[in-house]
Amino acid sequence: MPHNKAKQNEVTEAGLVEHFVSKLLKTKNPDDMIAETAATGLNKTLNWMDLIILGIGAVIGAGIFSMVGSAVVGTNGHPGAGPALVISMIVAAIACIFSALCYAEFASMIPVSGGVYTYTFATMGELAAWMVGWVLMLQYTIGNIAVACSWTGYLLQFLRGFEPYTAHLPAALQGICHHIMYPPLWLVNDYGTAKALYIKMGMDPVQHIPHIFGIIPISINVPAILMILLVTYILIKGISESKNMAGVMVVIKLLVIALFIGVGAFYVKPGNWTPFMPNGIGSVLVSAFTIFFAYTGFDAISTAAEETKNPQRDVPIGIIGTLVVCTLIYIMVALVLTGVVPWQSINIHAPIAHAMQLTGQNWVAGFISIGALTGLTSVLLVMQLAATRILFSMARDNFFPNILKKVHPVYKTPHVITWVVGIAMVIGCVFLDLNLAAQLCIFSVFTSFILVCVGVLILRKTDPERHRPFRVPFSPFFPSMGIILCAGLMIVAVMSMGKTALLFPLWLLIGIAIYAGYGYKRNRRIEEIEEKRKANKEARKKAAKI
Repeated sequence: MPHNKAKQNEVTEAGLVEHFVSKLLKTKNPDDMIAETAATGLNKTLNWMDLIILGIGAVIGAGIFSMVGSAVVGTNGHPGAGPALVISMIVAAIACIFSALCYAEFASMIPVSGGVYTYTFATMGELAAWMVGWVLMLQYTIGNIAVACSWTGYLLQFLRGFEPYTAHLPAALQGICHHIMYPPLWLVNDYGTAKALYIKMGMDPVQHIPHIFGIIPISINVPAILMILLVTYILIKGISESKNMAGVMVVIKLLVIALFIGVGAFYVKPGNWTPFMPNGIGSVLVSAFTIFFAYTGFDAISTAAEETKNPQRDVPIGIIGTLVVCTLIYIMVALVLTGVVPWQSINIHAPIAHAMQLTGQNWVAGFISIGALTGLTSVLLVMQLAATRILFSMARDNFFPNILKKVHPVYKTPHVITWVVGIAMVIGCVFLDLNLAAQLCIFSVFTSFILVCVGVLILRKTDPERHRPFRVPFSPFFPSMGIILCAGLMIVAVMSMGKTALLFPLWLLIGIAIYAGYGYKRNRRIEEIEEKRKANKEARKKAAKI
């Protein structure tokens, strides 16, 4: 008897484990996902041209206006690629193109908000979908904080360009202008950055940064916070307003980049391109990882599939068109930038504007600052749009409270989750270091790119008959290449970053803990309610027949 009881307990435990694992691997049917969108009420107003505009708005921004300097010169002890930056950009673009094709196949097949999060739910199950959504939160929310901080830097640089003209103003106005152009560091930086800057200037941070009760330091990036709040308000007003604003900013920054290429081409000296690869192939690969930040954003197009008129056709065109246009622009900028001045003298923080200053073209440098501001603003807009749509999809899948999936009755936008994301970014601007935010963002990008390639391979096996308006060519070779290249660049990054790279696994562990403590339990509770509801419905039907 004891032996039989022990055997029965083993069977029961095995059944519980099997049940638990089945729930973790539970997938959502793509047809059910598409059917759910009919009840959501999001406006379908976007076409393929709108998607390309949104894509360029997301991609061309912080990367080309700031990160390109670090990739050329090097930073944190890592040598830069020098003139071989062009090779770094091509490597990053090749790593992107395979993933972009996989995004296009999924978006045409499952035109639902959420991007790679939605695709993962359809192929790998609930746990994998949650983890992807958690990673994407890091990519879009934390990455956007880095962009907002860069926006403040370019704003101050732009304002300081007016300094020569303030000498003719009355003394009182000169004083006001000076305070605007040179505000206290604790009003335009997070605490860590402000402290480091004060120390670098030989000043005591404790004396210059105010403290509450003499203990809690106050250091707030006010311009970044105000810009985030403005973008949040625009997104709540509606997708059409966001699209129109992004369109204007895309035109401005493309004109500014065209001005840099057109004017800078006359100052290119081929001698500046030699030696072409001064620090070896290793520096080119590390710079490819660094410059990868300049390519993040094209995947944000897939998160707007539910608001696209003809997503099966327009989303693939938008994704691939964005990547092609941006890659061509990047290559031309890299050639002109490294040809105008010796690569060692390129400024890390404002490389393009500084290069024009060295040629004596200060008026061009001023316009470039305007282009940088508009470029960074459009990135903030589109990346925050992507973050809210992914979290909206996760709330719809019961990972978050029901209030987060509410849609505004007038504007037809997920206004509650939009405010939550905006406030989270504001808090991040107070506490988060700019460089750390950018590095964590890139890790999450690689992870999502790898998973979307894996997802295409899985769905080709599990659901081969599903209609695919767009198919990744040469599968499984192309998706496999996307996995290999992204994984390779991640390994290069881990080797170059050291202990800092451990923060990304820590973020994953936090995500697993939240899923185990809330998301898993909430989904099982809702499933029980649904099963009881179905059982009651069947019972009523049987009673009615009797």
